[in-house]
Amino acid sequence: MAEPILQVQNVTKMFGSVIALSDVSARVYPGEVTCLLGDNGAGKSTLIKILCGFHQPTEGDYYFEGQKVSFNSPREALARGIATVYQDLSLIPLMPIWRNFFLGSEPEKRLGPFKAYDVDFAKRTVREEMAKMGIDIRNPDQPVGTLSGGERQSIAISRAVYFGAKVLILDEPTAALGVKQAGIVLHYIVRAKRRGLGVIFITHNPNHAYPVGDRFIILRRGQVLGDYQKDEISQEQLVNLMAGGEDLVKLQQELARLLEEQVEAA
Repeated sequence: MAEPILQVQNVTKMFGSVIALSDVSARVYPGEVTCLLGDNGAGKSTLIKILCGFHQPTEGDYYFEGQKVSFNSPREALARGIATVYQDLSLIPLMPIWRNFFLGSEPEKRLGPFKAYDVDFAKRTVREEMAKMGIDIRNPDQPVGTLSGGERQSIAISRAVYFGAKVLILDEPTAALGVKQAGIVLHYIVRAKRRGLGVIFITHNPNHAYPVGDRFIILRRGQVLGDYQKDEISQEQLVNLMAGGEDLVKLQQELARLLEEQVEAA
């Protein structure tokens, strides 16, 4: 097996006396999708903020491409090839696709002693890069706000890949999408994986994670509940772990009892 491109070992993160993460270890391999699952408050966001350089761990080690690292900002992590696509996507709805794609990294051309935005290059590159993700952009001047949620996600993913991402962190990319649009985003995740990126897919939905995932890490209350390869766990087992197993059984019993009481009262 190839060496992990990204790895954290025994990471703990404390905010004052609050333990957000406790002794968490995880590995991400190139050309694989590592799914990070957990309910609200499980510690997913804290771990991701450590990986992208927003937080530093209180304890533990962080390795990238075999070297021990410590990022002081998301910019440092991005410079090394760790790109994070957040739920809000950092896209400006009224701007055209090509302007959003190069926002903050505008291509330039020289006109004598002056520099100007190389619009032709930007539009051509957007078409090419989106085509690599399987998307045919008919009009790069189309405002991003007129696109579907899945198409906007594809722009953010393509942009990260174009600017040299080696690890792509996707923060709940399917959370606010319908079934069809979520399926489109999962399709793009597989395409990013096939291009050799190490993809970290954060979600609380095991039904979205299982079809595309190669490895599954389940967090609960800041600790790793399980770390499985796909051939080590079924989708049903993954759902049960996410639902809390015994907690789900107790909930089902309580609901059954309430329904019985309602029938008797009637």
